[in-house]
Amino acid sequence: MATKDLSVAAAWKFIILVGLVSLCSDMTYEGARSISGPFLGTLKASAVVVAVVAGLGEFIGYALRLASGFLTDRLGRYWLITFVGYSFNLLAVPLLALAGNWEVAALLLLTERMGKAIRTPARDAMLSHATTEVGRGWGFGFHEAMDQIGAMTGPLIVAGVFYFQGGYRVGFAVLLIPALLALMVITIAARLYPHPQHLEVSVPQLETKGLKRPYWLYVVAVGLIGAGYADFPLIAFHFRQAATVPAQWIPIFYAVAMGVDALAALIFGRLFDRWGMPVLLAAPILSALFAPLVFLGGFYWALGGMALWGIGMGALESIIKAALADMVPKERRATGYGIFHTGFGLFWFLGSALMGILYDVSLKGLIVFSVALQLGAIPLFLLVSRELRLVRR
Repeated sequence: MATKDLSVAAAWKFIILVGLVSLCSDMTYEGARSISGPFLGTLKASAVVVAVVAGLGEFIGYALRLASGFLTDRLGRYWLITFVGYSFNLLAVPLLALAGNWEVAALLLLTERMGKAIRTPARDAMLSHATTEVGRGWGFGFHEAMDQIGAMTGPLIVAGVFYFQGGYRVGFAVLLIPALLALMVITIAARLYPHPQHLEVSVPQLETKGLKRPYWLYVVAVGLIGAGYADFPLIAFHFRQAATVPAQWIPIFYAVAMGVDALAALIFGRLFDRWGMPVLLAAPILSALFAPLVFLGGFYWALGGMALWGIGMGALESIIKAALADMVPKERRATGYGIFHTGFGLFWFLGSALMGILYDVSLKGLIVFSVALQLGAIPLFLLVSRELRLVRR
């Protein structure tokens, strides 16, 4: 293939193909995630175990992205690394159907997160190249919307399994189908676009030789949001323990959150391309309200809380990544995403572990912790926005 840049139309085709991969993969592991907390509970795991497994999984899923991002930039083997990561990420899910105790189930859940860690920097770097001309916010937002269509469909599939009295293990087994579809689409995309770095047709706004102060402030700001964000397995565990949401409704609640996530990603993406960094401030303001609703409210308040939880996730998976792309030089894009995700994962793990402990001690303490950390990101976002304006001048 020639080394010239590809067209905007080709970039959109690439974004759609990667979006289809994400749709099928999210259908798989988000379907599993919607019931993993209660499933661990049936295997005699405690609230602390559920929270630590979820938090440790997220930490592994982010920490390994540092090595994966560095390796991707060094080797330039985007598709090989992506395929290996998705294989671990997806095939661990149907194996949960065979788990006989919570330790084995926890190991498979951690393996799934490890696979996500391996493939994400390469995928995000490819998307960052493809979204330069179509608009970073819109491109990442569109991808996240496709992603979340799968994330909404997966829990609904699991809910259907529950409706027909299938149970947890049948639900995990059924998710093998979208897992295999995702791997098939990756193979097709790799053949059509063997050199995705050639999709970048414009120079990033903040081209530097390294990672500067705005980048590191941004990592801390987003990390605070992650530390205050309760994992859904802990939320689902609470729904089951408090009996505020019937078991068959828990995956549906998660599907609602994923649907809101998709819509929020599209809206945030468009607004980000128009107004830039100030749009980021809306995310923690809205998402910070989810904790009191899901942990203290009844059925309908909890449903509203899950909608706000979905808004925050939509921002984390779209404009948060879009804004980061302009803070990292093109040749270090995968490394920049890897470092970012590692820092975010560390914050997420520490926050999740503490919330698991707080859950058994004080629900109100958990809520205050969650709200305070998310709102704490706002002044840092303002500082990053100010410093970026100064650099561009």
